[in-house]
Amino acid sequence: MNATLDRRSLVAALAAPLGAVIVGACEPAMPLTRSETPRLDIAGLDRKMAQIAARARPAALGVGLMNLESGEAFTYAGDRPFPMQSVFKMLLGAAALAQADAGGLLLTERYSLIDEQLSPPYSPISEAWPGRRDYTARDLLVAAVSLSDNTAADVLMKRIGGPGAVTAWLQAKRVPEVRVDRYERELQTEVYGLPSFRPAWRTEAAFAAQLAAWPVGRRRRAMADYLADPRDTATPRGMLEFLNLLNNGSLLSPDSTRLLLRIMADSPTGAARLKAGLPKGTVLAHKTGTARTDLGLNPAVNDVGVFILPDGRAYALAMFLAGSTLPEAERDAIFAEVARMAVHGVG
Repeated sequence: MNATLDRRSLVAALAAPLGAVIVGACEPAMPLTRSETPRLDIAGLDRKMAQIAARARPAALGVGLMNLESGEAFTYAGDRPFPMQSVFKMLLGAAALAQADAGGLLLTERYSLIDEQLSPPYSPISEAWPGRRDYTARDLLVAAVSLSDNTAADVLMKRIGGPGAVTAWLQAKRVPEVRVDRYERELQTEVYGLPSFRPAWRTEAAFAAQLAAWPVGRRRRAMADYLADPRDTATPRGMLEFLNLLNNGSLLSPDSTRLLLRIMADSPTGAARLKAGLPKGTVLAHKTGTARTDLGLNPAVNDVGVFILPDGRAYALAMFLAGSTLPEAERDAIFAEVARMAVHGVG
């Protein structure tokens, strides 16, 4: 079992401003020691997650929790594929930084976006265009991973070779049961049965108007097809393995690992989800994913990441909720409850 990153360096990186130089990146790792963390309460977690899953129905609940020091893990519906939505942008960010580590991508590269490169909401970059057109690769990385910007994700993904390149990189790194298949401009229209994306739909108001005018039957069938589609999915088990490999430095250079985790920790999304259920003082580096609610159904709401408790123990936690009919506040409350139960279950 690989050890986690030096906690002192990681916490320092997460506490520093995003643009600051990470001094601890070149420091040697702390000596490895035997794990002193308590074992997971597997039976208790399984019982509590089953109760939460019953309350969430008809949505499907998937949860994964891993002790990042010992490697002990718990999953609920751990082998079921769930649609990722924007969680994939964390994977994209890692694949892009891997190319940067290899010299194939410079974070200082500049792009001047044209209308054909814009993607559907959520995308502040699309909303701001053409008032702002110019971005660096680092700008796109931060916008995609931290802010969940669809245009940033699509432009960056095309730069590194497309969805297939991300999945191929994951496979090369032995990340199981996680796949990236489509650009956001493809996925966000296909989820609701819309025709191919047009730049004229780039704003929230324009996209919502187009969706509302589309036949109800087509939208309903498309969402059902999306929930059964194996593309752009991850299992809780596979996502835990990705988070474990990211945390222990097996995917990226130390500098790139800390940069990605720092961007994830800076994310303002999902404040009422996992973050709301973790104890005060916990450090959380995470990525959310949220589908658009339509016809009373939300196809996918997710939150995955790595957290460090105030006492220094580190865990990975992945949660997926597919096909929910609950209002947003009730969905978010389920995420917070799962986080509280997860912490309770680690002793």
